[in-house]
Amino acid sequence: MSMSTSTPTQQPDGDAASLARLSLHDPIHFSIQHSQTQHRLVLLQEWNIPSDSKILELGCGQGDCTTVLAHAVGSQGRVVAVDPAPLDYGAPYTLGQAQDHLSQGPLGGRITWVQQPPLAYLASLPASEDMAFDATVLAHCLWYFSSPSLILSTFRALRQHSKRLLLAEWSLVATHPSAQPHVLAALTQAALECRKPTSDSNIRTVLGPKRLTQLALAAGWQLERETRVPDQGEGGLLDGKWEVDACLSSSFEREVEEVVSDERERAVILASRDACEASVQGVQGGRKGVRAMDVWVASFV
Repeated sequence: MSMSTSTPTQQPDGDAASLARLSLHDPIHFSIQHSQTQHRLVLLQEWNIPSDSKILELGCGQGDCTTVLAHAVGSQGRVVAVDPAPLDYGAPYTLGQAQDHLSQGPLGGRITWVQQPPLAYLASLPASEDMAFDATVLAHCLWYFSSPSLILSTFRALRQHSKRLLLAEWSLVATHPSAQPHVLAALTQAALECRKPTSDSNIRTVLGPKRLTQLALAAGWQLERETRVPDQGEGGLLDGKWEVDACLSSSFEREVEEVVSDERERAVILASRDACEASVQGVQGGRKGVRAMDVWVASFV
C-alpha cells in the first residue's frame, strides 16, 4: 500500500481545548498541552475508532493520548492504559501525578491504569477465542522500546488479544525543510543510545515506517491503511525543538565522549550532530523556528 500524506482536518478548537484542560498542565504553558491534544485528535481521525470500543493503549505515559481515547469511546467504552515506567518518572509532572489527575476527572471512570511491561500484561490476560480488545494503540511510544525484537514480540502477543493494531510514530520524513533538524537530532541521539547497555532516553530504538511495517507483517498483521501527517507549524508540536536542544546541548557532546570509546564510532555520532547543527542554521528563526517532523499513522488488522 502506498503512503499518502494528509493535511489534518482542523478539530473544533473547543474540543481540543476542553480535553487538554482535563490533563494535568501548567496554565502558563497551556498551549503545549493544547497542541499535544490537538495532535492526538488528528491521530484518532485517521484511526476511526467507534464509540463503545474497548481499547488497549500501550506506552500511555502521562495520558496525552489516553484522554482523547477515553473521550472517543464514550460512556460505554473502556481504555486500559499500560506503561512500564515507575510512577515517579516524568517531568514536569510524574506519571503518577498525571494519571491520578485524569482518574479524578470526568473521564476517569473509563480508564484503567496498569503499571507493567506490555508483554507481562499481555501474558497475564486469559486466552480466549473472543478478542479482549477492539484495538490496541501505540502512539509515540515505539522509540521507547529497548529493541526491535521486543517490538516484534509485543506485536505477536497482541494478535491473540486485539482485532486491530493502531500505530503512530515519528516518520523520519520532513515535508517542511524546517523539520529536517528534528530528523537529524533523532538519528544522532539514537546513535548514542544504542551504544549503552540500558537507556532512559526518549529515543532508544529508532525505526521508520518501513521497518515498523515489516515487524507488524512478520507478527501476522496486515496493513489496512497508512498516511503521514505533517506538522502544522505555528502553534504545532514542540517535540522537534526539544530534541534538537537535547542533541546540541554541551552535555550531549560530553556524554558521547564518556560513553563511546571507539574513536570512529564517536566521529560518526559527532558528525551527525554537526549535520543537525548546520541544518538549524538554514531554518528561519534558528532553533525557535524548528518544526516537528511528519508523523506516520497506520492501522493493521
